[in-house]
Amino acid sequence: MSPRHGRLRGRRLALAIAAAVATATGFLPMLASSADAGTASDANPTACAQRVNDTPQKLVDCVTRADLWAHMVRFQQIADANPGADGHPSRNSGEPGYKASADYVADVMRAAGYDVTLQEYKFHYFSFVGTPVMNEVSPIPKSFVLGTDFNPGPVAGTATARLQPAGGIVVPATPTPSSASGCQASDFAGFVPGNIALIQRGTCTFSQKVANAQAAGATAAVIFNEGNPGRTGVFAGSLSGGERIPVIFTSYAVGSQLLSQTTGGTGPILTIDVKAIDDPNRSDWNVIADSRGGDPNNILVVDAHLDAIYGAGMLDNASGSAAILDIAQQLKNTNTRNKLRFIWFGGEELGLLGSDYYVNTLSADELAKIKYDLDADVLATPNYVAGVLDPKDGVDLFSRNPGTPMPPSIWAPSAIARDYGIDYLNSIGKNHILFSADGTDAFMFQLAGIPASGVLTGQDCCKLASDVALFGGYTGNFEGTVPGDDGGCVDNPFRWCDNLSNNDPEVLTWMSKTFAYMVGHMAYDRQAFTSSPANGGHAKKLSHPTRVGTLKGAVAS
Repeated sequence: MSPRHGRLRGRRLALAIAAAVATATGFLPMLASSADAGTASDANPTACAQRVNDTPQKLVDCVTRADLWAHMVRFQQIADANPGADGHPSRNSGEPGYKASADYVADVMRAAGYDVTLQEYKFHYFSFVGTPVMNEVSPIPKSFVLGTDFNPGPVAGTATARLQPAGGIVVPATPTPSSASGCQASDFAGFVPGNIALIQRGTCTFSQKVANAQAAGATAAVIFNEGNPGRTGVFAGSLSGGERIPVIFTSYAVGSQLLSQTTGGTGPILTIDVKAIDDPNRSDWNVIADSRGGDPNNILVVDAHLDAIYGAGMLDNASGSAAILDIAQQLKNTNTRNKLRFIWFGGEELGLLGSDYYVNTLSADELAKIKYDLDADVLATPNYVAGVLDPKDGVDLFSRNPGTPMPPSIWAPSAIARDYGIDYLNSIGKNHILFSADGTDAFMFQLAGIPASGVLTGQDCCKLASDVALFGGYTGNFEGTVPGDDGGCVDNPFRWCDNLSNNDPEVLTWMSKTFAYMVGHMAYDRQAFTSSPANGGHAKKLSHPTRVGTLKGAVAS
């Protein structure tokens, strides 16, 4: 799940409350018992391989922990066998591990009898090579810790030079942001060309600060956090893309320490070494698999994003990818009323690139055939919440503020699948919370006027006390170190810990069954699929063939 497409996430309390029970479609509700949360009532695997799963309950029974976990293990093996440019297991977009994941999914879906297409698109790829370095050479030799003391900006370069502060630094920090350090060319008056600039975060963009440092002859820039409440720890900053010198972002503590060593007109000598690959035209792929039956004018899209970020990406989002892969296999013998289109999107972690490309390159006629979307994004969180997507009343997972406003025309039909998900969760004794589609691929479908829902179980930080009241567990991290509040594994660079062990197989099982229950109903739905005029109801946006990826969670100033 992409955190609001790369924007900074807030952490404020809010709860979404459940809506009314869904109106009937072609099926009478057939709810599972609480035992269905596990594997005790799962159907026999041999029987599942042969039978027609033409009711939601049959489908739910055939979604098993063993099958789901087998796909998870395979995705981890693919990541392990395909290290990225940084030397760690990877399924990141634009890297061999992602293409191997796409090929695996395509092979499984072809074997299950689906018509499979790999849709290629281009995007701007960036990756660090090896491990970025920041060391103090003298007077106090020290190696700073990547991800704890500093994060590199997306610019390659090497420098060993004396550190020199820019003007305008405010230490100790004021209660609110006030530092204009590096914002003016005059802040570099007397700067010695060849030195490394020490700059404080503050009231202008990082790009502006770096541009002034470059003009003064700096060979690198170290930008430390400002020190106000909420601006103390290590962070990641976004840049314009035109920078020519390496840029390092540090905590307030590290910056203050370095500043204290610059008394008497001299500063410490640092070594900064950042190696990277910057490819403006790299290939990525969406995997699209169509059922051979079903009404081609009434298409149900069932999607998950296949790409990772910062490593193996097992919770985010091998878990969702495994869920829809298993569901598709369990429907291989079933001729549903509506045509099924399973899609594994690329580039979600870089800003919904794959789903943006897919939705915006469809013709108006083809887009109008898609009547519904169901999205599976993060389904196995150890310290979970049970989230169901809703465009009307859902809140953003990270900020708990209302989600991006969506067309009112999709509110009621989106609630049909939403309520099936809620029904199933109720049947197994689980509470729920309503989330917006912000940061998920369902966002692109909703924005285009297509009703959509889905499920997610949370990631990063922070689970709230109100969540604990509903779901148990701990406040703080959803995953990674639990209990803890360091932000988890998923979206933190240079931790490489979103591996198989970052997933709870029991949560994966009952949440995948919840999603299967939604799919099983919507595959035969008549109400939502006939509520809009033929070839209408979808707002087509302009297409743009080259996608631009952005570092996740980066801030501009």
